[in-house]
Amino acid sequence: MAQMTPETWDYLRRYGVEVFGEEDEVLRSLTAEATAAGLPAIAVAPDVGRLLKILTSMTLGRLAIEVGTLGGYSSIWICRGLRPNGRLITIEYDPRHADFAERQFAKAGLADRIDLRRGAGLEVLDRLAEELGPGSVDVLFIDAVKSEYVGYFERARPLIAIGGLVIGDNAYGTGDGWIDSGHGTDSFNRHIAGDPDFEAVGLPMREGLLVARRVS
Repeated sequence: MAQMTPETWDYLRRYGVEVFGEEDEVLRSLTAEATAAGLPAIAVAPDVGRLLKILTSMTLGRLAIEVGTLGGYSSIWICRGLRPNGRLITIEYDPRHADFAERQFAKAGLADRIDLRRGAGLEVLDRLAEELGPGSVDVLFIDAVKSEYVGYFERARPLIAIGGLVIGDNAYGTGDGWIDSGHGTDSFNRHIAGDPDFEAVGLPMREGLLVARRVS
């Protein structure tokens, strides 16, 4: 049996983007402008973005929460998967990133459906927990401070509807470290995998994607 090598893994990642990662002009220009503006090149890959859209479209699609907006690339994918009257609340700590993302939402024609909340993820989620009703959120996408993933999940947990999804990026690691070296998302993976109200799986896309569905 052929063994997985770093070269094969790199090829498969490129293959996934080539075959499944087609972007429209809005998303292509966002990536180019983010690079030119000096934003970190850490947004999800195009094939992951498409998966976010597909997964979102398989829920009731009323409301999604994203923790970690960056330049708004994943936000646009998620919002496109919501129902026509659905909306996204996205949380961003860095004012420069937030300003950039809001301009991109307007260019994409989604400014009226995306509510960008500025501040630290844990603090904003505390406020949202009081503002939103239980079971009101169909998708929670987490892609911010890796060591705070469990905290994000626990604060948003009561809001997740039955059948709703929790999606965590970097489930297997980042360029700064992987779970075999004690990376911060390992505790999150095990925490949600052990939650009896959720069923979860890890997908080996890019740097790993956790997908969990609320079942009770």
